[in-house]
Amino acid sequence: MTDTRHSGRYFAPALVACAAVTAPHAAELTIDRLFDAPALAGPTVVGLKISPDGARVTFLQGKAGDKDRLDLWEYNIRARRARLLVDSDVFAPLAQRLSDEELARRERQRTAALSGILEYTFAPSGRALLFPLDGNLYYYDLSKPAKAAVLRVTRTPGFVTDAAISPAGGYISYVRDQNLHLYDRAHSQERALTTDGGGAIKNGMAEFIAQEEMDRATGYWWAPDDLHVAFARVDETPVHETQRFEIAADNVSTFAQRYPAAGGPNVNVRVGVADVLTGAVTWIDLGADDFYLARVDWLPDGKTLAIQRESRDQHRLELLFADIATGASRVVLTETSDSWIDLHDELTFLRHAPQFIWASSRDGHRHLYLYGNDGVLIRQLTAGPWNVDDFRERAVKGVDEKRRRVYFSAALPDATVRNLYFVSLDGVSLDGAAADLPHRISSKDGLHSVAMPPDARFYVDVFTSTTQPPQVSLHRIDGSLIAYLLENRLDGTHPDAPYLADNSLGQFGTLIAADGQLLHYRLFKPRGFDPARRYPAIVDVYGGPGVQRVLDNWTGSSFTQILTRAGYVVFQLDNRGSGFRGTAFQSPLHGRLGDVEVADQVQGARWLAAQSYVDPSRMGVWGWSYGGYMTLMLMFRSPELFRAGVAGAPVTDWRLYDTHYTERYLGRPQDNPAGYDASSVLPYAKDLAGSLLVMHGMADDNVLFLHSTKLLRKLQDLGKPFEVMVYPGAKHGLVRQHDGRHAYATILRFFDQNLKSH
Repeated sequence: MTDTRHSGRYFAPALVACAAVTAPHAAELTIDRLFDAPALAGPTVVGLKISPDGARVTFLQGKAGDKDRLDLWEYNIRARRARLLVDSDVFAPLAQRLSDEELARRERQRTAALSGILEYTFAPSGRALLFPLDGNLYYYDLSKPAKAAVLRVTRTPGFVTDAAISPAGGYISYVRDQNLHLYDRAHSQERALTTDGGGAIKNGMAEFIAQEEMDRATGYWWAPDDLHVAFARVDETPVHETQRFEIAADNVSTFAQRYPAAGGPNVNVRVGVADVLTGAVTWIDLGADDFYLARVDWLPDGKTLAIQRESRDQHRLELLFADIATGASRVVLTETSDSWIDLHDELTFLRHAPQFIWASSRDGHRHLYLYGNDGVLIRQLTAGPWNVDDFRERAVKGVDEKRRRVYFSAALPDATVRNLYFVSLDGVSLDGAAADLPHRISSKDGLHSVAMPPDARFYVDVFTSTTQPPQVSLHRIDGSLIAYLLENRLDGTHPDAPYLADNSLGQFGTLIAADGQLLHYRLFKPRGFDPARRYPAIVDVYGGPGVQRVLDNWTGSSFTQILTRAGYVVFQLDNRGSGFRGTAFQSPLHGRLGDVEVADQVQGARWLAAQSYVDPSRMGVWGWSYGGYMTLMLMFRSPELFRAGVAGAPVTDWRLYDTHYTERYLGRPQDNPAGYDASSVLPYAKDLAGSLLVMHGMADDNVLFLHSTKLLRKLQDLGKPFEVMVYPGAKHGLVRQHDGRHAYATILRFFDQNLKSH
């Protein structure tokens, strides 16, 4: 059963006309062109921030001749003019010297393919910036002429990471050699705030699990008055140390890695609060249970820490308030779940009232709640069969305490879009009636990712849709447009203009899952589509929990378009378990992976095979990471459907994957051995019938290369033919980096060899 009622809005006449005018005969789109400059999506920006004084918007943007090397730009709101602030080539060599810790950190943050300026921090005044380059720190005074504006802060050996300017502006903080350091700006002096870091001890740093699975990239937090710093002290000693091999083209390196595999011990984490003036440390009482340090924040008083403590089984999340003078803590509120708790960053303390805004999925969807600082619920702010969510960042964008409004992103009017809304903190609508639906501000259908200044008087919108590549605009708080920072018009000068005529626009629809829930899909038809023909088809799958693929976003000239130009129908489906749809949609896979997700993808593939323009004997499937795992499951468990499949960096045995991710869904192996056995691909390998290509980076420290070698041995023992492509020295995200050129060419060639003939 299918519903295509959404499809019409995505075929914008303006875009079709633009394509026809600018490229009546489209240029050839090659895989190399996907990676070359300028970026085909146009001059997109990352790391967008609004200065604390609301005077400027800053962002990182790729160079015209090197889209992956980022410079720092500003847009002056009063002058309505953009300018280059920092040219990364001036301060750092093209080949940066990165420490092993920084290389791993960038892999965790999915920025390993980028160079130049990757992060920066505002001074509280908004008139200065701090940015790291090549392991050193630079302070940029925006009030000075450009030639005299930049001061190099660090000149000592060692690689500096995770740098910040303190909230009151008196210090610059950073981590070096596994210790937290402070630079006193008034006295131009550096000192170590911790000194016992090294080996298995890491101070001020987020551990592997926090970075990879918990979306926590830092391990220290400044008090708002600059008087104290809270920091995590991580002891990795309990985690079993293994020898991991990284096989490069000309050498083999051995790394001692403490990888917290499912069922095994985690690191020990303590939270200390250091007095900046004396160096004295107060240790916070977090309890003795096996737990995860999920989040740390400060209350506005600067005397109380807010700590989120998650139980090992992830069924319980507690918000603690801790007195930094004594270290004593108390539980303010508790969230529980029969499946698992999804961590989030939706904790906002009001400045002028002893209250905070909190997000919870207790009613089946993520919504906002207003609490007093005593932990007593005041009221639920949002409700309904939809989620308060931003597909990129935190959902709460700003709070106007004077007008008593909270601004947030939500998956409304359907799950494929994100829009900006507001509701009253007092629970009443604009006309004084009881609150019902929130008030929508953004107008265009698509994905809106919004940034606001502290006073919520305007906002910057990064917008994309099926017909619009990423566009950045400045708006009044009522939604009216002030100016474009980056219009990114699809005119004849756009980088994608030569290729637009042959681009396939995604068509959206829905299927009904076995339990009655709605499954969203997106379908791309081949170039020159002829409904009388029968085409080979490829299912492009991810399928893992917490991720959403079917979105109203720009797909422009991408690998999907390479496939449609090669004559393939491409199909994407968000199965149950995918993110941003609520508890009932996500939780069916609890206790066993690769079951409900596979059932939904098989249903989608059968629907696809039944279309008159698809040849059911020439269907393939491909995916990376969890998508690689799903590819194997689909090839092994539904061999009659798929003639060929490409599994990239696949998980093959969940006992080999990390604690926080795996145990969230399966529990510990010792408590759920049957679930782990059933979730592994290995018991089903005997049923492989189609052509299989396995791809993996030989230095992958996320989904270890061991996953693929275990599969290869199993298939060999079974006498099954298959193909392998490995990448020496490559990490998990190899398709985003230089190796992506070869990887995509290999995938295309494999499908052409196996699906183009009967």
